Amino acid sequence: MQASPHTALITAEALRSMLGAGAPLVIVDVGFDLADATAGERAHRAAHLPGAPYAHLERDLSAAPTGRNGRHPLPERAAFAATLARLGITPATQVVVYDRQQSMFAARLWWMLRWLGHAPVAVLDGGLAAWQAIGGPLESGPVTPQPQPAYPIGSVPSPLAPTLDAAALQSKLGQLALIDARAPERFRGDVEPLDARAGHIPGACNRFFKDNLAADGRFKPAGVLREEFSALLQSRPAGAVVHQCGSGVTACHNLLAMAVAGLDGAALYPGSWSEWSADPTRPIAVG
Repeated sequence: MQASPHTALITAEALRSMLGAGAPLVIVDVGFDLADATAGERAHRAAHLPGAPYAHLERDLSAAPTGRNGRHPLPERAAFAATLARLGITPATQVVVYDRQQSMFAARLWWMLRWLGHAPVAVLDGGLAAWQAIGGPLESGPVTPQPQPAYPIGSVPSPLAPTLDAAALQSKLGQLALIDARAPERFRGDVEPLDARAGHIPGACNRFFKDNLAADGRFKPAGVLREEFSALLQSRPAGAVVHQCGSGVTACHNLLAMAVAGLDGAALYPGSWSEWSADPTRPIAVG
């Protein structure tokens, strides 16, 4: 009997068992450093999980920024489908994604796979550190995945991962729960190291993505996450929630946490603060 797919998190122990049993899966390393765009690839060459190819945040998981569409705009769905085929992923593939940065980049690829309609994808809970903690084997050097036929995409985006653009979000301010995943000091507007203006989108509340994690770097238990997010939602259903951050990356961490909590169905504003703040006509709030 085929095992049930992993669709949110997978433990290091479960992944080791799958590898030991020869289960068909693709593991992808998406480690990245926003201050050094080559650091993730260097770290991957030095050590990665067995057979895991590398996916680069800016080349593979983003389109080119124009200055008005955010720092990490989503690629065209067809371009991302081509990336998946190059990584050896088919619609039936169980995918496991991981990083070295508290799952902030792994969650982006997790969400993007769902955005294309791919359900069997999970984040390695605790990332590389959790794998090393159980003595999981590592490899070094480049990885050449086995390419697959073009990943098929439907004519409409997947309901697994809805999105909202800037115009739609602005028209609905005050009608939905908007959750900002950035650090509190950036949310308040005390500092802004990356984007055009400091502050946040009016009506947003702050849920720093690192608050989803326990002290060991793994996600908090589902019940704890459900209680914490329910307090933010104030009786709104998950479908009335929109997540954003600086550039549409760490917001996916909150989306993953809500999925772990059984609160699936929230949307992503992909452009996030980097797109919103680039337009001087859009309102901002501070404090």
